[in-house]
Amino acid sequence: MDFALYLVTDRSISRRPLVEVVEECLGAGLRAMQLREKDLPVRDLLALAGPLREATRRHGARLLINDRTDVALAVLADGVQRTHDSLPVGALRGMTPAGFLIGASVHSPSEAQEAASQGADFLVFGPVWDTASKRAYGPPQGLEALRRVAAGTAVPVLAIGGITPGRVRDALAAGAAGVATISAILAADRPAEATRAFLDALGRA
Repeated sequence: MDFALYLVTDRSISRRPLVEVVEECLGAGLRAMQLREKDLPVRDLLALAGPLREATRRHGARLLINDRTDVALAVLADGVQRTHDSLPVGALRGMTPAGFLIGASVHSPSEAQEAASQGADFLVFGPVWDTASKRAYGPPQGLEALRRVAAGTAVPVLAIGGITPGRVRDALAAGAAGVATISAILAADRPAEATRAFLDALGRA
């Protein structure tokens, strides 16, 4: 996997238009993002994905689409992020081209092992720490749970949930290959500076 910082979008917390903020983050070194706007009708999601595909391509970055494989294929995105409501990883692998990335969001060691065995390229595990955006998925699971998931699979694991630059070191020490974040970048006064802070903490500056 050629990235360690994974920006997950939520336009409702962005202080400026999402495409504008993402462009700044890409300029600061962001190399992977997931378009996750679950409330948007598919036509609106497609309309938003197009400019983000253009921006990520200009910067040599990865674009993945949450859940909607059809939208990902339509805009020639780099991959799709599977959720618990999506098709199984194995089915997604059978309907997508070679080199298409499949990330899987998991919340337990058993989910992680299943997704990895079916061919997921990477896993996003959490919430590790408390965060408003992930409370619907249960209480924070902590570093020990992250450690068990990372140790139980050879697939790279990204930690999500309450991630800040100051917590990156602990996540990496627990076995994470990188981190995923939403509000720590999108809700920041200066998203580009927040991006650089994460990359510095990850040793990717």
